Amino acid sequence: MLGWFSLSPSLSWPRKIPRLLCCAIVLLVITGPSAGGFTPSSFLRPGQLSNVDLNEDISELETELPRPYPNEIPHNEKLLSLKYESLDYDNSENQLFLEEERRINHAAFRTVEIKRWVICAMIGILTGLVACFIDIVVENLAGLKYRVVKDNIDKFTEKGGLSFSLLLWATLNAGVVMVGSVIVAFIEPVAAGSGIPQIKCYLNGVKIPHVVRLKTLVIKVCGVILSVVGGLAVGKEGPMIHSGAVIAAGISQGRSTSLKRDFKIFEYFRRDTEKRDFVSAGAAAGVSAAFGAPVGGVLFSLEEGASFWNQFLTWRIFFASMISTFTLNSVLSVYHGNAWDLSSPGLINFGRFDSEKMGYTIQEIPIFIFMGVVGGILGALFNALNYWLTMFRIRYIHRPCLQVIEAMLVAAVTAAVGFVMIYCSRDCQPIQGSSVAYPLQLFCADGEYNSMATAFFNTPEKSVVNLFHDPPGSYNPMTLGMFTLMYFFLACWTYGLTVSAGVFIPSLLIGAAWGRLFGISLSYLTKGSIWADPGKYALMGAAAQLGGIVRMTLSLTVIMMEATGNVTYGFPIMLVLMTAKIVGDYFVEGLYDMHIQLQSVPFLHWEAPVTSHSLTAREVMSTPVTCLRRIERVGTVVDILSDTSSNHNGFPVVESNPNTTQVGLGLSAYPMLLLKDFRDAYPRFPPIQSIHVSQDERECMIDLSEFMNPSPYTVPQEASLPRVFKLFRALGLRHLVVVNNHNEVVGMVTRKDLARYRLGKEGLEELSLAQT
Repeated sequence: MLGWFSLSPSLSWPRKIPRLLCCAIVLLVITGPSAGGFTPSSFLRPGQLSNVDLNEDISELETELPRPYPNEIPHNEKLLSLKYESLDYDNSENQLFLEEERRINHAAFRTVEIKRWVICAMIGILTGLVACFIDIVVENLAGLKYRVVKDNIDKFTEKGGLSFSLLLWATLNAGVVMVGSVIVAFIEPVAAGSGIPQIKCYLNGVKIPHVVRLKTLVIKVCGVILSVVGGLAVGKEGPMIHSGAVIAAGISQGRSTSLKRDFKIFEYFRRDTEKRDFVSAGAAAGVSAAFGAPVGGVLFSLEEGASFWNQFLTWRIFFASMISTFTLNSVLSVYHGNAWDLSSPGLINFGRFDSEKMGYTIQEIPIFIFMGVVGGILGALFNALNYWLTMFRIRYIHRPCLQVIEAMLVAAVTAAVGFVMIYCSRDCQPIQGSSVAYPLQLFCADGEYNSMATAFFNTPEKSVVNLFHDPPGSYNPMTLGMFTLMYFFLACWTYGLTVSAGVFIPSLLIGAAWGRLFGISLSYLTKGSIWADPGKYALMGAAAQLGGIVRMTLSLTVIMMEATGNVTYGFPIMLVLMTAKIVGDYFVEGLYDMHIQLQSVPFLHWEAPVTSHSLTAREVMSTPVTCLRRIERVGTVVDILSDTSSNHNGFPVVESNPNTTQVGLGLSAYPMLLLKDFRDAYPRFPPIQSIHVSQDERECMIDLSEFMNPSPYTVPQEASLPRVFKLFRALGLRHLVVVNNHNEVVGMVTRKDLARYRLGKEGLEELSLAQT
């Protein structure tokens, strides 16, 4: 094999390039079967071919005709979708790339490194500003809604007719959520949910369409504001991770495909490898802005996303995270009138936990571990219920109009449940000394407020803080028990709706509620011992519930420590999270991994299945392989590119002689093309259908040697699956060529070949591939 030729995931060649050059690029980016011998009689020359206008909008070629929606979409979780392409996190070291790198001197490389730091600073600043915008708008709109509903309830409590108040609350919720769901369902569906599973997939090397586009960011920000204001059991913190990733992707490329604007800056970073690193920084900056946890943000990117890591990347990501939380802190402090205080490091601030008043003793360690077990079981139940609900949605609620109706229904039901529970509650607490933002008296005596209302009649973030820090006696055990039960099912029903929303805060709120209930119970059992502080157990319950649902350990421990501002709780929080993960994993997967699996995404975990050593590369590779010769006919290349049955988009370039076979891998283009031409078109290249090749042009020949990668990674066909998996995953490859003892190409391993093997309940199982 002489080299390797690979195609970008969904693209064939750059626009605004003569057809001759496009044909050359096409050849290099695809694989085609080479049959028989070949004599290079004529080569492709610029003067022989006419130009084709590639400036025309190719959207018609990329969109399909609308099809009627079926009543039911059959779905099998044991399928792997062929519609997802891989990103190539390994640079193709062809002659074009190497020549450009050799032209760059030491000073130019230093300039590139400075640009990386500048981009990371811009990512932090913009992510912090977006978080400020979300927080300020949510605070004002939610405050307005709660004041209107509170005044209405107070009015009808005296006059009678509280059903009008219920109707008003449900209508406001449903109306706001309807707008948020419509813009997601009809404009940008990928903006639904928190976006964390999609970013995990992107950093893992899977191309998720539209996931880091500007339009997605706009819909995400507007959608999460409307979801929180609409009273759904959601939080605004999770979507900040997706928002930071989109900001990073846009800034690092110096262009916007949504706006069709190219600012001609940062062009050197227009490739998958560089873009991935910046998206990692954006995700970390999003975590930092959400929780005021810059170190937790770095660890989140490391634990949940990045497939590659080094020391320099760590520093840049930490820098972006610090800039993000500092920007948010500065702006919100000014907004709240405390310009020099810097008291708002994140969208949610758990408040300070005093170690003297809320310390823990050695005998509480087993209690914390038990809470971790409870959190793992409840988290597994949450995930299992959400799994079956998501399966139902995939099969029956796939039409956008139905998705909007469901979101409105959930919003109205959430308001109705909250109203009924507040109405039925007789848990009255004195207003004096309380920090309740919207105290609702209802049937309580003068000078008292309804305690149940503080949980439902507030944003979830403020409810969490109240459960952490309200003094003992602020909540009746029955109030906490009923709230935990109802909010658990509401949050489970809400996650997966076609709205932009996160699951972090609802999980913390559920855990804080049953954790505080647990602390109150302990206080009763120990006759009011000073160590049984309900706020401390609310914190441990929140950690246990969140860990049981999302199964994060390292990053979540640090995030909770930074959000509380207390290192003392680091050890018990770690114990709680580890226990919750171990117990939860015994039953079902984590929520994010489960949704990735339900979308049939070829996601590669850190390691191959533990029982896969019996499989070899020969058994998992794709065959037969479509190969190209170093000098190939244009018609052959065009036919290969047009062949929809070939889905690996990478083609070995081979040349045999009687004694030996050389192997290589290439991404090719015509000599007149420069690397800049590809960067100008990255990441959306026009399809092969936009080029017309005449019969005379099909007979021309093209030399691929300048554009192929002459040193591709290869593995022998006897290599074990774990060894192949480790090489593929660690290097971020898109294709891996399999050769025999004579260095002849016998197969190719792609992401889907590796992802289809997973460990099931009955051992190693193989998934089916389907165009879902």
